[in-house]
Amino acid sequence: MPRLFTGIEIPADISLALSGYRGGLPGARWVEPENYHITLRFIGDVDERMADDVCSLLGSTRRRGPLTITIDGLDSFGGRKPRAVFARTSGSPALSELQAEQEQLMRQVGLAPETRKFTPHVTLARLKNASALDVADYIAMRGHFPKLTFTAERFVLYSSRASVGGGPYVIEAAYPLA
Repeated sequence: MPRLFTGIEIPADISLALSGYRGGLPGARWVEPENYHITLRFIGDVDERMADDVCSLLGSTRRRGPLTITIDGLDSFGGRKPRAVFARTSGSPALSELQAEQEQLMRQVGLAPETRKFTPHVTLARLKNASALDVADYIAMRGHFPKLTFTAERFVLYSSRASVGGGPYVIEAAYPLA
């Protein structure tokens, strides 16, 4: 039973730049740079038939042309109980439209709606027992974050094994945006 999700790949040069933010945070499990991505839609553990339906339906995604994506800072999820540190992306209407379309497609195959608000980001670390103060200090010490911009020419369907910290991720299919 594969665990699937769709996402935008992060180019090697951007991954290298982001990997420079690894370290210096107690309780962090750092994501390997080759696993950096922007999740569009988590699909979950599905059987082979559903996986085939998802793969086929994603091929009907409306083509928009390449997406320009800018990563512009560090942030965290979880507030007083932080659970992840991430590199955030600045708002992109085209990226949000792509995600919304995928949400609709996944509902068509019978998947439950995503309940979380779409917040495009690249997870850098998952946190366990990290204090909110340590996370705030980590982000503050890295306050000068140069904007990192790239062009995404496709989105992909990833699979993963159930594991601690995610990854390794395998590209099952790619869908051009142009």
